[in-house]
Amino acid sequence: MAKAVKKNLERLRARFSKEFKLEAVRLLELGQKPATQLALELGVQRNQLYKWQEQLKQKGTAGAFRGPGQLPLAEQSEVARLKRELEKVKEERDILKKAAAYFAKELP
Repeated sequence: MAKAVKKNLERLRARFSKEFKLEAVRLLELGQKPATQLALELGVQRNQLYKWQEQLKQKGTAGAFRGPGQLPLAEQSEVARLKRELEKVKEERDILKKAAAYFAKELP
């Protein structure tokens, strides 16, 4: 007998834009309101504000809050280049293995 799966629609993960997160951290760092009050007004958990603040400190404005998307183009092209290079090296290795086996047969 299969269990019925319940979905709590209120518990769906909220997604916030980078701009929203940057502004929330800015307001937190201004210190004009307690973090608990600010979190209530913004509709987020207080600890989430601190996580965003820490991520911003560690990665800077450019690296923080990139979201789940694709890698930046520079990283995509680097990965693609490395994959091509790996294929070439594998092909060269296979050729050398065959040549070594061929020459090993000819030795008396």
